[in-house]
Amino acid sequence: MEKRVAVVGAGVSGLACIKICVDEGLEPVCFESSDDIGGLWNFKDSPEPQRSSIYRSLVANTSKEMMCFSDFPMPDDYPNYTHNSLLMKYYRLYAEHFHLLRFINFLMKVTSVTQSPDFSQSGQWEVVTINKNGDEERHIFDAVLVCSGHFTQPVLPLSDFKGHETFCGTFLHSWDYKNPDAYRGKKVVIVGIGNSGGDLAVEISRSAEKTFLSTREGAWVIGRKSRNGLPLDMVGITRFNNLLIKHFPGTLVNWVVEGALNNKCDHKLYGLKPKHRALDKRLLINDDLPDRILQGGLVMKPNIREFKTSGVVFEDGTTEEDIDAIVFCTGYSATIPFLPSALSEGAYGELILYKKLFPPTLQHPTLAIVGILQAKGPIMPIVEMQARWAVKVFSGLSRLPSKEKMLGVIEAERKQAAVQVDYVSYMDFMAKEVGAKPRLLRLLLTDPVLWTKVVFGPCTPYQYRLTGSGQWAGARRAILTQWGRVYKPFRTRMVAEPAATKPILFSPWFITFGATMVFYFAFVTKQHCPNMSTFLSDSGHQ
Repeated sequence: MEKRVAVVGAGVSGLACIKICVDEGLEPVCFESSDDIGGLWNFKDSPEPQRSSIYRSLVANTSKEMMCFSDFPMPDDYPNYTHNSLLMKYYRLYAEHFHLLRFINFLMKVTSVTQSPDFSQSGQWEVVTINKNGDEERHIFDAVLVCSGHFTQPVLPLSDFKGHETFCGTFLHSWDYKNPDAYRGKKVVIVGIGNSGGDLAVEISRSAEKTFLSTREGAWVIGRKSRNGLPLDMVGITRFNNLLIKHFPGTLVNWVVEGALNNKCDHKLYGLKPKHRALDKRLLINDDLPDRILQGGLVMKPNIREFKTSGVVFEDGTTEEDIDAIVFCTGYSATIPFLPSALSEGAYGELILYKKLFPPTLQHPTLAIVGILQAKGPIMPIVEMQARWAVKVFSGLSRLPSKEKMLGVIEAERKQAAVQVDYVSYMDFMAKEVGAKPRLLRLLLTDPVLWTKVVFGPCTPYQYRLTGSGQWAGARRAILTQWGRVYKPFRTRMVAEPAATKPILFSPWFITFGATMVFYFAFVTKQHCPNMSTFLSDSGHQ
């Protein structure tokens, strides 16, 4: 009898979970509170309560080859960094190709996920839903995959700032922001320098009279382009680079990275330099932020100390008057309200998860929470791999360590203060659990061309479909042709190649001229210095 698995949410994680459940012979039942797939990436003109919300101009900061599903490359004519509307088209293609829509119940909101009365024996869960008519239903499932995301409950820290009650301007969170039209000709302060803060500061600064970016810590800023204008992650996230970073001293690696970043933009001069080292936290990916500072459209400021009636006082004592709006880019709460409160045992009420996926205290490992993490790399392949691992655990084909060992790992990670997971290491760990980690030695011996691409090339998701469980016959070809898909969208104007010429050192003219000079030198030497060879021979023994 097939195990029934509840999938909560039909965003990127939910679609991957549905597909993988089907691949592994499980029966997925997906509940989606909205009327469409896509989750975070499904743009709406107005934010909807308890759902993710993005701004109209949002473009992915990971490239298409790095962020695609591992067995479904994006179309080769897609730009390397895709607008949210194109990503939605890709997700629809994925859902249609693998026939996933038939498993999704739209306009069904999950209000509660609790252990069934016989959980100690069965490991089953009771899921309570409400449909569009307000009717409540109760369902029993053998396992649950939570894919509702953590960008639904914005954190607006007004209570941290004195005087906010009397401020005459407007407050909003980046969750509410859609476009810069409302800020034309106004003075705006952006609070927070994460990726959203950087994007909004740049976009608003093009319309507003003056824009200030207030940050407590600062950030190391890098653009989407690497050498020769190629996608940053395609060049930077490789197994070879990961090996170098692991084995060289962290101080040296940070020094090299910071030097390269400061070479493009002096972070101290621009008011961006943070206290932390470059690789200790996630880099801020933004192509235009330094330029807006250089052009005077954006002014860097320290953290806000207090609000006045119409102005803002910063921690350095400076004041800006006639401020019209404050936009908080201060993140989201990672709690999930429909889950048992016992799972949120962190110091700030956050979820405690083994390897960012499994609650360690459950008697039966039949619940997994997908996508609640930050990574030094693309998230989409990670959530797909999380789903592959979770389904293996649900099926009994992979076993978790004991509760004590899982708690020990969580505590060790907490002491390391690692905010983000390392992309290659985390993917390899999960792939090993699934049985899909690339076998590098075997590749070297049997397919050295592919081995070179896997080790020295970008660590694209296709690598985790080369072997073992979930193997995809098209994985090798996808890896060998990945750079072709990177180049394709650039080829909109053909540039004539110069006529091929041989290097001058090997040209017949140069060879003839060189030979002539050698013979001439030999002839002259023989005529004028007949004893030269004897002289050289003798001098060599002095």
